[in-house]
Amino acid sequence: MKKIQHLMLGMLLLVAFTSCAAPIKNAKTESFKVAGNCEMCKKTIETAANKKGISAAEWNKDSKILTLQYNAEKTSSDEVLKRIAYSGYDNEKFLAPDDAYAKLAGCCKYDRMKKEVAVKEPVTKVENTTESAQEQAAETSLLEKVYTAYFALKDALVKDNGVEASAKSNNLVKAIKAVDMSKMSAAEHTVWMKVEKDLLEHAGKIGETKDLENQRKHFSLLSKGMYDLVKVFKADQTMYLQHCPMYNDGAGADWLSLENAVKNPYYGSSMLTCGKTTETIK
Repeated sequence: MKKIQHLMLGMLLLVAFTSCAAPIKNAKTESFKVAGNCEMCKKTIETAANKKGISAAEWNKDSKILTLQYNAEKTSSDEVLKRIAYSGYDNEKFLAPDDAYAKLAGCCKYDRMKKEVAVKEPVTKVENTTESAQEQAAETSLLEKVYTAYFALKDALVKDNGVEASAKSNNLVKAIKAVDMSKMSAAEHTVWMKVEKDLLEHAGKIGETKDLENQRKHFSLLSKGMYDLVKVFKADQTMYLQHCPMYNDGAGADWLSLENAVKNPYYGSSMLTCGKTTETIK
């Protein structure tokens, strides 16, 4: 009798487990190399990759290969690999931010991977100057859409327009997500992986509200990451780092501008010219 009861219990548990497992629709399967050492690494990597009903992954600690299955209509392999990188693990597309790697347990400290930078062959003959110019423009404007969206957001805050700021910030989120990391150098990749997550978080928070006070709080944090970007990703035009000494109860805050004349996004019309230019970035 007890054997039958145990058998029935086992069957019930199996049914319960099966019913809880959400199948992945429109599943696409790909494999990627992901760094790591041990079973603890395996748990962290798979936890970062797995999203119920959207993505599921299995990492082999011997081969360092991640087998990924995902719903291509709801996510992409890049999004999953970014989550893995943010959890501290280098992979063939994205390198983990240094601070995320530093937080790993001692047994998980693997040999860091290196981003392979494509070396272009010297051009000996230009057959299509228009196409060549377009390629060069694409290279120099890697973050131009991000910069454009950021300055549109800043201008909305200067005008004390929370509705417009929300819309412009949502445009900024789209621009950040559209950045092609495959065109970045190793140095650019490192900085981007360091700040991208925070940029998306604060831009997203601004887009979720129409409250100017809340928007400005997140804008001050967003601007820190943007400054880190412009120091590495050179823009096509001069930018100015400007500082308001009064914001945040006297702690102060910075922002970027395309003009040297101060137009304060933290106080808008109430103290439009409060602040000064502290750095010119060319």
